[in-house]
Amino acid sequence: MWRTVAEPTRTPTTRRSRSRPAVRAGLLGNFVDQFDIFLPIIALAPVAALVLGPESAAAQTGLIFVATLFGRPLGAAIFGSIADRHGRTRTTKIAIAGIAITTLMIAFIPGQDIGGVWTLWAFVALRFVGGTFLGGEYTAAIPLAMEWTTPRRRGMLSGGIMAMSPLANATIAALTLLLVQTLGVQAYAAWGWRLPFIVGAIMAFGLLWYYSAHVMDAPATASAPRRAHPVRDILAGPYRRQLWQVFVLMTGLWLFTQMAIPVLTGMLRDAPQVGPSEVAFIMLIATLVSAVSMYTAGVVSQRIGRRRFFVIFGAVALIAAPLAFAWALGSHGAGLITAVTLVQVVTVSAYGPVGAYLAERFSTGVRSSGYGVGYSLSIVVPALYPFWLPGLQAGIGPVLAVCAVLAVASALLVAGAALGPEPARDAPLA
Repeated sequence: MWRTVAEPTRTPTTRRSRSRPAVRAGLLGNFVDQFDIFLPIIALAPVAALVLGPESAAAQTGLIFVATLFGRPLGAAIFGSIADRHGRTRTTKIAIAGIAITTLMIAFIPGQDIGGVWTLWAFVALRFVGGTFLGGEYTAAIPLAMEWTTPRRRGMLSGGIMAMSPLANATIAALTLLLVQTLGVQAYAAWGWRLPFIVGAIMAFGLLWYYSAHVMDAPATASAPRRAHPVRDILAGPYRRQLWQVFVLMTGLWLFTQMAIPVLTGMLRDAPQVGPSEVAFIMLIATLVSAVSMYTAGVVSQRIGRRRFFVIFGAVALIAAPLAFAWALGSHGAGLITAVTLVQVVTVSAYGPVGAYLAERFSTGVRSSGYGVGYSLSIVVPALYPFWLPGLQAGIGPVLAVCAVLAVASALLVAGAALGPEPARDAPLA
């Protein structure tokens, strides 16, 4: 069994010097993770019909995104168990290597003009495998960062880690916008779309080097007793109540994500008043603002409590999120940018405390498994939106259907938080 051996004595300065690499790696790791997750949605948005084929480009990119998200629960279960039993740092390195390789392979998929229908299925297959490794990365890396962090800084670190998601989205949007405007739509469709995937692979290889050179498991965690079957313990054993409570809360958050990012992006792309390059610019502005609000959410949760934060946020979002979405689809110009930004702020900002909250809800022996499975298993129903959302939209209207889903997401967030206790946010992780 692999483990890091702690020294008999350590000064506070020594602990700080060893905790900083793990904290930095947690921040950078979630940036790389989120960059990879949303690459197809944003980078392919301007040219999906040319790269994947003219048949329902929005549905095709949605299918690729779903494949990524479906791989994540599998990866969380596999790598969470490995991380709890054999160490979080080693597990993280394996997962990052897989992310780097699969992302690089996507950059060499032939376009639809050469590969035909197999182009789409090559994307789907590689994104599923990549999603499995992505599920392993945050399952090990974020609990590791939290275990190295002092209790009073957990909310701030959680907000910073979760803010990497909108920052990653903003980076993809900026890179896509730059490439489309520099190369032109035809050149970008022919080969330019591959560059963001190459960038993603390079970042993952760089992160792998950083973990190998600088990061180790927290001493208290490395010396803690190991559970023989951590995944079984959280699914049907003594930690099942924590898991299913987290599942309800995270399902609400994932519904927010699907409606506020891929669904909104697709609907904007199809809107007559919005050009292809404008979508990337609008999402760039909105995600930059939501990064700040997500970080702020983590800090606020440290002051008022994670449970109280989620309940208050969900109650506000119940009204604000549907109204903001309806405003966004009926606006143009500066009003459109403002409305899309508001959608991001009143939905995905709630992720700010999640890194700390999930780490606090599970003890050391099952922390990676509980964090990863709770975070990822809740993706399943929201990720199937390409299959259930169109029917709902056909029944009650495209915008009203999304507004209804946002209301349900708000209610699930409130219910999930209310079902659980307030974690001991000012105490060391158990």
